[in-house]
Parts: sequence; C-alpha cells; structure tokens
Amino acid sequence: MKKVAIVTDTTACIPQEQVTKYDIEVVPVQLIFEDKAYRDGIDISPTEFYALLRQAKKLPTTSASSPDPYLEAYHKAGQKAKSILCLTEPSRFSAMFNSALVAKQMAKSTLPNVTIEVLDCTTAAAGQGLVALAAAKAAASGKNLNEVMETAKNIMERVSLFATLDTLHYLVKSGRVPQVAALVNSLLKIKPIFTLNHAEARTVALPRTIPSAMKRMLKMMEKKVVKGQPLLVAVMHADAPDKAVTLRNRIASQFDCTELFITEFTPVMGVHTGPGLLGVAFYSED
Repeated sequence: MKKVAIVTDTTACIPQEQVTKYDIEVVPVQLIFEDKAYRDGIDISPTEFYALLRQAKKLPTTSASSPDPYLEAYHKAGQKAKSILCLTEPSRFSAMFNSALVAKQMAKSTLPNVTIEVLDCTTAAAGQGLVALAAAKAAASGKNLNEVMETAKNIMERVSLFATLDTLHYLVKSGRVPQVAALVNSLLKIKPIFTLNHAEARTVALPRTIPSAMKRMLKMMEKKVVKGQPLLVAVMHADAPDKAVTLRNRIASQFDCTELFITEFTPVMGVHTGPGLLGVAFYSED
C-alpha cells in the first residue's frame, strides 16, 4: 500500500495517460447542457463539448459542487494509500474546495484510519494539473503526506500560467464581462492574454491575432525563466489542436524542457471562455 494518494478534479486538465501513470483519482465536475447532466470527461469529451458549444443557442452551465463525488474518490484512494492529498481549484472560483472539505468530514466515519488533507490551489486549469502531477510524483517516490503537501505548495508558488482568448462572446453571455467589452473586442479583434497568479486573474496584453498572442506568451515565458533551468510545461487548448501543436513546437525549440505535453482545456471552464482558448502553464525545476 502507498503512503499517499492524490485526488483532484477535471478542472486540472491532466491528460488521461498521466492520470493512469501516476494513479490519480480525478473527480468529474458536472455540466448541464440543454437540461441534460454530463460528467466532465466521462459522459462527454472536450472535443464533443466544444462541437456542441459552437452550435448552442443557450449556454450550458456547471452544477453546484457536491461532496459526494469527492467522498467516492476518497474511498477509492483510501483502498490503495494510508493518506490522501486532495487539490482543488481556487475557492474564489468555485465551491469545490468547500465540497472537498465536507467530504473529508464525511469520510471520518467510513475511513477512520486514512488521513485526508485538502489544499486550496492558488493556480487553476493546467497550472493546477502541474501541481497535482508534482504531488503525484513525490508520492510515487515514497514521500509521506507532509512531504507531498510541501511539494505541492512549493510548485504552487512557482507555476506561471498565460492564456489567450479567441473571443469574449462566451464571457459576455455568461455575465463575466460587460457587453461593451465584447463590442471593443469585436471592433478591434483583440485576443486578450490573461495570467493567473495566487488566484488572481488579470489581463496582461491585448494582441490582435493568435500568432501575435503566441509571440507575446513566449516573451513572457522568457522573462519568468531563470536561464539554464529546465522547464516542465503544459500547453492547453480549447478545440484548437493545431495551434497547440504550433505553440508546443515553438516552446520545444526555444526552451530546455524536461517535460512538455499538450492537454485539452476543461469544458467546465470552457463554458465561460468558449472554444479557441490557447495557453501555457509552466515552472522551472530546482
């Protein structure tokens, strides 16, 4: 039996092969599309979701987080490890952190000999995925729960995330930005780049094309990287695989990467950003 098992959710955008390799328990977040419920990554794939989203007259929604899926994940993880570390996206973005905490309390009666800790991640999407993967690698190396938690916290402090949006249409429809922003976006054809740092999202550049946005993100990466230190990188995309391959290839030619993979942007967040998002999450090795 392992010392530590890792639990996270589908917002972490971890490729299935990585989930399998490191035996991570992934909680599926639920989507409501035309009055039908889908479990993210189980009942609907990102490719299927974005195809439906492009034609949808009414935007899908995400359901309120329930402790039950976390409790189920804890039971699965508790069968193979003495302790569990659960990582959720920032609590300011969703109720998943609170649901995971409630599930932890519920598990005390059914998993009395399993220690469970829940961490509120300070990054999201592929950034959260990199944190979860680092924790899973630490667990696989035999580290105990405290050591795995310290690894996760350390990586949280070091992960950077940049992403560009192809359109503001979906953010406007979801009520996340005002209509005037969409009008400016439409007139100027802006592809805004945003960053996420310590659970604070903000816009950092306003290029007018995706190729320009790629160049800007690469320059931002250069400023963040300490010369000579190799990177671990996740390129994420929302139904834009060709652009993701282009960005991955440019990163591979420009930086020393010990790990570099492409992952699909979770539909749970894609509800608000729409298709066409392209981004990168990364951190330098010690």
